[in-house]
Amino acid sequence: MPALNAAVLDSDVELGSKLLNAPKVRWFCRRLKVWGQQNFRDFPWRRTCDPYSILVAEFLLQKTTAATVAPIYQAFVGLYPTISDLAAAPAAEVASLLQPLGLFFRAQKLQESARAILENYQGNVPRTEAELLELPGVGKYIARSVCANAFGQPKAVLDTNVARILERFFGIDGGKVKSRSPELWQAAERVAPKQQVGYWNLGLLDFGAAVCTAKNPRCCECPLQQQCEYNMSSEIHDRLIS
Repeated sequence: MPALNAAVLDSDVELGSKLLNAPKVRWFCRRLKVWGQQNFRDFPWRRTCDPYSILVAEFLLQKTTAATVAPIYQAFVGLYPTISDLAAAPAAEVASLLQPLGLFFRAQKLQESARAILENYQGNVPRTEAELLELPGVGKYIARSVCANAFGQPKAVLDTNVARILERFFGIDGGKVKSRSPELWQAAERVAPKQQVGYWNLGLLDFGAAVCTAKNPRCCECPLQQQCEYNMSSEIHDRLIS
């Protein structure tokens, strides 16, 4: 799939059977950038560009809310401030610390990744998506998030929040497994800016958590409502049944 970004926003792009037109993309980006600047959430892992700290945060944030992760993240990086500290820690101790977050495999995979980084990358978190994907427990989302937030690379991300926003606003059907949808990945790349993609990605996550929620989305307060396919279809439905 070719990379797409703000440099090609002047042309329409075909996503399967859905046309992503340039004016709508530009409008979407402008509105969300303003919203993101005004509503950016502050978490400890957002105050650093340290690759290790960001890698830890992304492991902990899997299927877990940021507010739940925050205190455990701070305790974790306080107890294991370096990759070497984590790799050498007793497995039971790491598992106990992360137990409140569930997903019990994450403690094991995180330690395995730390050891792989020590063995294969001299203790430095790898800088490329391909290398990161070789680490135990690291999937496409984590790899691209580390690339964007730690190394400033133009890597768009796609999780359930981002997928929901793109599906609703542009009327894209991403299927059952959103993370494997070529249309959604292409749309995520399409709307991402060339610069500060990490900041853009975080803004999308914030928007999905605060406004475009899975249940009871706050459409009446949404800055995208005027051109949102989901909102417009809901309005039409309401008029038909009223």
